[in-house]
Amino acid sequence: MLRPSSTILLAFSSLVCFLILVNTTEAKNSEDIRCKCICPPYKEHDGKIYNQNVSLKDCNCLHVVEPMPVEGKDVEAYCLRCECKYEERSSGTIKDQQPFANAHDVLSRSRSRSNMLNKVEHAQQRWRRQVQEQRKSVFDRHVVLS
Repeated sequence: MLRPSSTILLAFSSLVCFLILVNTTEAKNSEDIRCKCICPPYKEHDGKIYNQNVSLKDCNCLHVVEPMPVEGKDVEAYCLRCECKYEERSSGTIKDQQPFANAHDVLSRSRSRSNMLNKVEHAQQRWRRQVQEQRKSVFDRHVVLS
Protein backbone atom coordinates (compact mmCIF):
# COMPACT_ATOMS: atom_id res chain seq x y z
CA MET A 1 0.00 0.00 0.00
CA LEU A 2 1.26 3.46 -0.91
CA ARG A 3 1.72 6.17 1.68
CA PRO A 4 -0.18 9.46 1.12
CA SER A 5 3.03 11.34 0.27
CA SER A 6 3.95 8.69 -2.31
CA THR A 7 0.49 8.89 -3.85
CA ILE A 8 0.72 12.67 -4.17
CA LEU A 9 4.20 12.43 -5.69
CA LEU A 10 3.00 9.80 -8.17
CA ALA A 11 -0.02 11.91 -9.14
CA PHE A 12 2.13 15.02 -9.57
CA SER A 13 4.69 13.13 -11.68
CA SER A 14 1.91 11.75 -13.87
CA LEU A 15 0.47 15.22 -14.37
CA VAL A 16 3.85 16.66 -15.35
CA CYS A 17 4.44 13.84 -17.85
CA PHE A 18 0.98 14.36 -19.32
CA LEU A 19 1.53 18.10 -19.75
CA ILE A 20 4.89 17.53 -21.43
CA LEU A 21 3.35 14.96 -23.77
CA VAL A 22 0.46 17.26 -24.69
CA ASN A 23 2.82 20.16 -25.31
CA THR A 24 5.14 18.18 -27.60
CA THR A 25 2.37 16.54 -29.62
CA GLU A 26 0.41 19.76 -30.07
CA ALA A 27 -0.07 20.66 -33.73
CA LYS A 28 2.26 23.34 -35.03
CA ASN A 29 0.87 26.82 -35.34
CA SER A 30 0.52 27.84 -38.98
CA GLU A 31 2.90 30.72 -38.23
CA ASP A 32 5.58 28.24 -37.14
CA ILE A 33 6.10 26.59 -40.52
CA ARG A 34 6.65 28.32 -43.81
CA CYS A 35 8.49 28.32 -47.08
CA LYS A 36 10.57 31.39 -47.81
CA CYS A 37 11.69 32.14 -51.37
CA ILE A 38 14.24 34.87 -52.04
CA CYS A 39 14.14 35.93 -55.68
CA PRO A 40 16.79 38.31 -57.03
CA PRO A 41 16.04 41.00 -59.63
CA TYR A 42 15.12 39.62 -63.05
CA LYS A 43 14.87 41.79 -66.16
CA GLU A 44 12.65 44.77 -65.21
CA HIS A 45 11.37 43.14 -61.98
CA ASP A 46 12.87 44.03 -58.59
CA GLY A 47 14.06 41.32 -56.21
CA LYS A 48 11.47 40.15 -53.71
CA ILE A 49 11.00 37.81 -50.73
CA TYR A 50 7.93 35.55 -50.73
CA ASN A 51 6.55 33.63 -47.72
CA GLN A 52 3.83 30.98 -47.79
CA ASN A 53 2.56 28.38 -45.34
CA VAL A 54 3.00 25.28 -47.50
CA SER A 55 4.21 21.74 -46.89
CA LEU A 56 7.85 20.77 -47.32
CA LYS A 57 7.15 19.04 -50.64
CA ASP A 58 5.50 22.21 -52.01
CA CYS A 59 8.35 24.48 -50.94
CA ASN A 60 9.37 25.73 -54.36
CA CYS A 61 9.01 28.82 -56.50
CA LEU A 62 5.94 27.56 -58.38
CA HIS A 63 3.93 27.10 -55.17
CA VAL A 64 5.21 30.06 -53.16
CA VAL A 65 5.70 32.96 -55.57
CA GLU A 66 2.28 34.57 -55.91
CA PRO A 67 1.53 36.47 -58.03
CA MET A 68 4.14 35.27 -60.50
CA PRO A 69 5.81 38.45 -61.83
CA VAL A 70 6.69 36.91 -65.22
CA GLU A 71 4.81 34.87 -67.80
CA GLY A 72 5.45 32.01 -70.22
CA LYS A 73 8.98 30.79 -70.74
CA ASP A 74 10.35 33.39 -68.31
CA VAL A 75 8.73 31.54 -65.37
CA GLU A 76 11.32 28.76 -65.47
CA ALA A 77 14.23 31.21 -65.77
CA TYR A 78 12.82 33.33 -62.95
CA CYS A 79 12.27 30.34 -60.65
CA LEU A 80 15.77 28.98 -61.26
CA ARG A 81 17.15 32.20 -59.76
CA CYS A 82 14.97 31.95 -56.62
CA GLU A 83 16.27 30.26 -53.49
CA CYS A 84 13.49 28.58 -51.49
CA LYS A 85 13.95 27.24 -47.95
CA TYR A 86 11.51 25.45 -45.68
CA GLU A 87 11.59 26.92 -42.17
CA GLU A 88 10.25 25.76 -38.84
CA ARG A 89 10.37 28.14 -35.92
CA SER A 90 9.02 28.40 -32.40
CA SER A 91 6.64 31.31 -31.97
CA GLY A 92 6.69 30.63 -28.20
CA THR A 93 10.43 31.23 -28.06
CA ILE A 94 10.06 34.32 -30.21
CA LYS A 95 7.44 35.72 -27.83
CA ASP A 96 9.70 34.97 -24.85
CA GLN A 97 12.56 36.88 -26.48
CA GLN A 98 10.43 39.89 -27.43
CA PRO A 99 11.20 41.99 -24.30
CA PHE A 100 14.93 41.63 -25.00
CA ALA A 101 14.41 42.64 -28.62
CA ASN A 102 12.43 45.69 -27.50
CA ALA A 103 15.18 46.73 -25.10
CA HIS A 104 17.77 46.35 -27.84
CA ASP A 105 15.59 48.40 -30.19
CA VAL A 106 15.32 51.23 -27.66
CA LEU A 107 19.07 51.22 -27.07
CA SER A 108 19.87 51.16 -30.77
CA ARG A 109 17.64 54.20 -31.39
CA SER A 110 19.83 56.33 -29.15
CA ARG A 111 21.33 59.19 -31.13
CA SER A 112 24.88 58.58 -30.06
CA ARG A 113 26.99 55.81 -28.65
CA SER A 114 27.92 57.88 -25.60
CA ASN A 115 24.23 58.57 -24.89
CA MET A 116 23.52 54.85 -25.04
CA LEU A 117 26.45 54.06 -22.76
CA ASN A 118 25.24 56.68 -20.27
CA LYS A 119 21.80 55.07 -20.18
CA VAL A 120 23.29 51.63 -19.59
CA GLU A 121 25.65 52.95 -16.94
CA HIS A 122 22.78 54.73 -15.15
CA ALA A 123 20.67 51.54 -15.16
CA GLN A 124 23.64 49.54 -13.86
CA GLN A 125 24.24 51.99 -11.00
CA ARG A 126 20.54 51.93 -10.08
CA TRP A 127 20.61 48.11 -10.05
CA ARG A 128 23.71 48.09 -7.84
CA ARG A 129 22.02 50.45 -5.35
CA GLN A 130 18.97 48.17 -5.23
CA VAL A 131 21.15 45.12 -4.59
CA GLN A 132 23.04 46.93 -1.82
CA GLU A 133 19.76 47.95 -0.18
CA GLN A 134 18.47 44.39 -0.35
CA ARG A 135 21.69 43.08 1.19
CA LYS A 136 21.37 45.58 4.05
CA SER A 137 17.76 44.55 4.64
CA VAL A 138 18.51 40.83 4.67
CA PHE A 139 21.91 40.66 6.36
CA ASP A 140 22.00 43.75 8.61
CA ARG A 141 18.37 44.19 9.56
CA HIS A 142 17.39 40.52 9.07
CA VAL A 143 14.30 41.46 7.11
CA VAL A 144 13.14 38.79 4.65
CA LEU A 145 11.95 40.06 1.28
CA SER A 146 8.58 38.83 0.14
